[in-house]
Amino acid sequence: MLYSPQHPFRTTRKAVLAVVAVVLAIFASSCTPTPDSSPSAANPPSESDPWRPAAHLTASQNWMNDPNGLVYENGTYHAFYQHNPRGNFWGDMSWGHSTSTDLVHWTQQPVAIEGSASEEIFSGAIVPDTNNASGLGSAENPPLVALYTSSYGDGGALPKGSQAQSVAYSLDHGTSWTKYKGNPVLSLRPASNNFRDPKITWYEPGKYWVMTTVVADAHVVKLFKSTDLLHWNFLSDFSGAGTQGGLWEVPELLQMDVDGGNGLKKWVLILSINPGGIAGGSGMQYFVGDFDGTRFTAEKAAKPGDPLTESQWLDHGADFYAANTISAAPGGKPILLGWMGNWDYAQSVPSTPWRGSMAIPRQLTLVATGSRFELHSTIAQAASDALTDAKTSEVHGKNLTVTDSTKSLGSDFGSRTQLIDAEMDVAGSADAGLVLRASPDGKAGLRISYNRASQTLKVDRSAAGTSNFSPKFSPYHQASVPMKDGKVRLRILLDSSSVEVFTQDGSTVISDIFFPQWGNTGAAAFSAGGTANFVLSSTRLRP
Repeated sequence: MLYSPQHPFRTTRKAVLAVVAVVLAIFASSCTPTPDSSPSAANPPSESDPWRPAAHLTASQNWMNDPNGLVYENGTYHAFYQHNPRGNFWGDMSWGHSTSTDLVHWTQQPVAIEGSASEEIFSGAIVPDTNNASGLGSAENPPLVALYTSSYGDGGALPKGSQAQSVAYSLDHGTSWTKYKGNPVLSLRPASNNFRDPKITWYEPGKYWVMTTVVADAHVVKLFKSTDLLHWNFLSDFSGAGTQGGLWEVPELLQMDVDGGNGLKKWVLILSINPGGIAGGSGMQYFVGDFDGTRFTAEKAAKPGDPLTESQWLDHGADFYAANTISAAPGGKPILLGWMGNWDYAQSVPSTPWRGSMAIPRQLTLVATGSRFELHSTIAQAASDALTDAKTSEVHGKNLTVTDSTKSLGSDFGSRTQLIDAEMDVAGSADAGLVLRASPDGKAGLRISYNRASQTLKVDRSAAGTSNFSPKFSPYHQASVPMKDGKVRLRILLDSSSVEVFTQDGSTVISDIFFPQWGNTGAAAFSAGGTANFVLSSTRLRP
């Protein structure tokens, strides 16, 4: 299927990153240059691999970025993702594959769809074709159908540099994949170097699937429809709203119930931008509105050129990007998985032999506020249950009062991976919070603080560890968070090289990576300009 756009195209991110990848490859001798070939669970963090996550998905080795083809099928969560099976840098794009039953403990599988010199495998989605509408399986064995972006090289189906949408399918629960002989199934005329990132949503009133894609550099989301996942017809464009940034990527359109809305439903369009995010570099914005089967219309959306604070953001930290939901996930609410990285510095972070990880999966709730609808995020129930499972964790609590000082929380809060629930009574303090992964002398550490006057929550990683790998590794990130009865309630997921700070109501999240020294495991509570009271609990994952 061909479609002629009305927008010009500019240089792709691929061309820029390819140059960087060549340079990095020269220095990648510490990376194993062979594909991952057998299922394996990721190694635990250790002094020789101090930043490997214990509670987040990462590859056992080599590069990882955007999650792709997220699907729940036959009792298993499948996460496919952008992966370089041959090096610890962006390039040779293929679909990696990991599986889980609880969204915390993952088993790496062999590379699912491997790229080649003529066709790299970029981002996409997977649909359980339960009625075999595509005809690629059978009624007895319906297929999983993957829609992905083909990025063509020499000898490809389209001119070198072109991007188009293609199909692959699996008849064995995602273990092996066969490319559709009629690929690509959707391209633009003239061919585009920036037409990518298909995500599929079922539109029940029309009994068809809707594909969202982007023309990344033109800041346009394109919508198409199909009844068989193979033949696609153009519906409409969405553009001219929100923060424009450099590129628009990884769009998704989904219908959600409004929490407490007595059956009211709204449509939400989530969208990644790079650069131009609220915390600098990559970021994710969203729009709430209506979809009539042809066109999505945003309500009360920020306009291009408005201050960044007028747009609606999924995360106020630097490291949450390209998130999309898990198809057919149980529980009734969308479950979102995002890449914990930022294109400002992702290729320079000091981890090896792996580079890149995913954020903790999040459950989304749509809430009506006084002015407009908002997305709230909490840790997905399956992941929360796994993190707090009494068989694999231990819980410690502590209540304390701190006045113009810093008090140690002791070894109970010294774990490198832990889930902290914190209630801070800050009515009598100017500034209060926690220091995690602190050095013995107190000079290094990650600071999570709340300023009463500005009612601002802040995550400061400036003294949390290694940061000299990039001048764009921003020191701190903050968001406006109103107090409730003089208190601030937080849920903090700390891992070996990341922190995700959720407000209790889920209205705000700050996600950041950082790279502490292995021996820095101290924790403390502090208050400045008065007295703060803390009620704390730590659920520690046992090694």
